[in-house]
Amino acid sequence: KVLVVGAGGLGAPLLLYLAAAGVGTLGIVDDDVVELSNLQRQVLYTTADTGKPKAEMAAHRLKQHNDLVTYNSYVLRITASNVMDIIDSYDIVIDGSDNFATRYLLNDACVLRNKPLVSGAVLGFEGHVAVYNVKLPNGSYSPNYRDAFATPPPQTATCETHGVLGAIP
Repeated sequence: KVLVVGAGGLGAPLLLYLAAAGVGTLGIVDDDVVELSNLQRQVLYTTADTGKPKAEMAAHRLKQHNDLVTYNSYVLRITASNVMDIIDSYDIVIDGSDNFATRYLLNDACVLRNKPLVSGAVLGFEGHVAVYNVKLPNGSYSPNYRDAFATPPPQTATCETHGVLGAIP
């Protein structure tokens, strides 16, 4: 059971691959709608999906690819009041969100629940991916997102202000 937070530039192709691989249950969290200007990197959607919730459209489209997977869509923003209830049903959490508040919130929830967090981010011509909070053979856990990035940077560099080359995600 894998939870993907963010069904945009990172989440859309990731969800396609996870569905194709036959992951048993995919949770899809996104509070945004499909926008025409994002289709060049959000490859899961079509122009007919414009204005519709990404989480619902992703589940609909993925079911066409592989109807043996269970899809749970959450048309909402992850917050402190809902994060634990949502992640509790999943084994792995993947963060493809586009803001630091969500990244830190998911990290903290995963640390509290001892769940691995796969984190990806893109901006302009750059991208990174890392896996945090993995249980090690000695019973301890690998570093988490806060260990790598103790203080959130200012939310000034975003996809909206700096853009993302479509092929990067």
